[in-house]
Amino acid sequence: MNVELDVNGLSYIATFPDKDIRDLHLPLLRMLTEFQRRKKQRLIVFLAAPPGVGKSTLTSFWQILSRQDMDLKDLQGLPMDGFHRYNSYLDEHNLRARKGAPETFDLGLLKDYLATLQQPDARWPAYDRNLHDPVHNAIEVTSPILVIEGNWLLLKEPGWQELIALSDYSIFITSPIENLKQRLIERKMKGGLSYQDAENFFENSDALNVQRVLNNSQRADMTLMLLPDGSYSTVDINILD
Repeated sequence: MNVELDVNGLSYIATFPDKDIRDLHLPLLRMLTEFQRRKKQRLIVFLAAPPGVGKSTLTSFWQILSRQDMDLKDLQGLPMDGFHRYNSYLDEHNLRARKGAPETFDLGLLKDYLATLQQPDARWPAYDRNLHDPVHNAIEVTSPILVIEGNWLLLKEPGWQELIALSDYSIFITSPIENLKQRLIERKMKGGLSYQDAENFFENSDALNVQRVLNNSQRADMTLMLLPDGSYSTVDINILD
């Protein structure tokens, strides 16, 4: 299936194999729908993965699928990007060069927002890619199934490792680092960098975050493998009863 998506302000066509839709995506959405019906309040799902996997793209696709089938509960993606520290804070603490690492996010604020998601008037912050800073309360939370997506949601490090208790279900996507390297280089080249500059950026920045996510994340309820052709295989799954 080819789908036009708007991710981070950019519109493009994404392709999802029909087999994945039939065997993975729709069954997952059906399971989450049933769980939400039994819970009778908003379902909080964590989607964690290293850079380059395409978390925002996948969440946007799930959002579209959930609205095409009347039997599915509506799903809404909420990115973790809105919890970046302000650039003024990063500059003051000499962290600007490490922007995107766990220590450059406001973990306390993330926990505060997660605690409000059951409120009918809940809001969520967004990351303004023109200002390159977060904007608090920019997103209206409307759906019964909420997918929080970010790199560090399952990080097995002090402070972060308690986050999983605030979710109802967790999903982790892994992939060979060489696959992610190629995807991240291509992404930077689409943004105007030469291949050499994109590769240098990966080695000096992205690679550190990729390895940290892959090596220091807690086990999720569901683990998927992103394959080089863009399809997925299921590594591990805990079926919700």
